[in-house]
Amino acid sequence: MTPELPHQAEPADEPSRPAEDRRHVIRRRALTLIIIVLLIGVPAGYLVISANQSRDSGKDKEAKYAARGLTEGWPSKLQRRLYQVPVPHPANQVAHYETNNWRTSRLYVQFQTTHAGLDAFLAELGLHRNDLKRHDITIGTRDQKVTGWKFAGEGSRPGDNFGIVREQKNPAPTQDIVVNTGNPTFPMVYVVSRTVP
Repeated sequence: MTPELPHQAEPADEPSRPAEDRRHVIRRRALTLIIIVLLIGVPAGYLVISANQSRDSGKDKEAKYAARGLTEGWPSKLQRRLYQVPVPHPANQVAHYETNNWRTSRLYVQFQTTHAGLDAFLAELGLHRNDLKRHDITIGTRDQKVTGWKFAGEGSRPGDNFGIVREQKNPAPTQDIVVNTGNPTFPMVYVVSRTVP
């Protein structure tokens, strides 16, 4: 005959609890799971949706310029000062692109402005509208390929093009400027400003 183990009584300080109903356990676990999903899943989902909406809103504009190497928006104040490209107010369709190598640094800028804005831009460069020469495409083929700008032939902007080269001694930049009057109210200005380090 095997001896029986003595019965161990429950500690006096722990009151006995009735067994939890199985349905109550399942309901409690389900509620906990829902709370975790709401606390973690909803904010994460919101962040994903916000990021996609934000990215998509600028995608069309950015794609228009990215294919040409240009970045939508104004060049920095530092770039405008170094390359001496004073973008006037008001201006829209502003885009820019900077390239640097051991020989030459270039800033490409385009903007559309009013006739008063064009006059102000030229005046800051020490130029006048009469200095522009009709049909003078001063921005070369290489620079047009970099930006996707076209001033003659298929795909070019309609209207007359006026150009000028503002040459300066190093280290001051030289600017090749083309003004397109396809929109008679709001001329489009294209500038390639280059410096030799």
